[in-house]
Amino acid sequence: MAEMPVTFGNVLKACERIAPYLNRTPVFTCSTADEIAGRKLFFKAENLQKTGSFKARGALNAILLAKERKPTVAGIVTHSSGNHGQAVAWASKRVNLPSYVVVPAMAPASKKTAIRGYGAQLIECGSKPSDRYEACDKLQAEKDLEMVPPFDHPDVIAGQGSIAVELLDQVPDLDAIMVPISGGGMASGIAIAAKHMKPDIKVFVVSPQGKLLTDCFKSGQRLWPNPPEYLNTTADAIRLQQLGHLTFNILSQLAEKDAFEMSDEEMIQGVKFIMHRMKLVVEMAAGASVAAVLSDRMKSLDPAIKKVGVILCGGNIDLDNLPW
Repeated sequence: MAEMPVTFGNVLKACERIAPYLNRTPVFTCSTADEIAGRKLFFKAENLQKTGSFKARGALNAILLAKERKPTVAGIVTHSSGNHGQAVAWASKRVNLPSYVVVPAMAPASKKTAIRGYGAQLIECGSKPSDRYEACDKLQAEKDLEMVPPFDHPDVIAGQGSIAVELLDQVPDLDAIMVPISGGGMASGIAIAAKHMKPDIKVFVVSPQGKLLTDCFKSGQRLWPNPPEYLNTTADAIRLQQLGHLTFNILSQLAEKDAFEMSDEEMIQGVKFIMHRMKLVVEMAAGASVAAVLSDRMKSLDPAIKKVGVILCGGNIDLDNLPW
């Protein structure tokens, strides 16, 4: 196995660094979900985290370290579909740094409003991933800012790994974890921590349709078209087709090769299930992990997988533009 760019030690230090600022999110159970899945499910409620998603963990860890390494840093810049932008704005404010967030114009209005509400300067860009990167690079050069990317950065990945440290402290005997995936920062951090704490645990990833993860993992190759594209989905937080370079290398080694892909309708049903049965507000990306663990394919997996952690990654759904 190739050397990891992030170690379990990095994750533990991140846990200690960010704990004073963040919520230790609860784990919920649901007997109806257990009956459907034929397994015990444990829902890690990152929708109840600061800023409404897991993203606060990685953003805060990276920004605290950036200021520690360079106390004179002028500010923070990032690009985001919404959740990471909110997290960067919030975390920057905690350490009294200005922040600049590049957001696609089509991002949900609720997420844009929240980014501004946390004090960031919001810059809208075009609809292609390359538009984000170009706008970020320009701002970084003009204002001498520190870039905190949404997923492909060791400090961000280490912060996200704190999810697994908490979850396995709350439910030590998990057999598997189901993780929604976009760029792969959360899945990478969870995989690094979970596999260190419990080497036999399985880490499954789930995405919208068209991500090609199973083919990429099995071949060990990045088979995605370039330049990067967005998937055709209403799950705005997990629209990016490609994984990062760091995250692809990590997950190719640690995640299960057969990824789950869910349709928008299946994700919608996942969101509705959680809202109806568990009274929790979740977004479409969280609905993906719910849909996956309740799917027929999940039922066909090894019956030895008895206890499954399910990451409810966020709750920032646009209530004025629900996807159903």
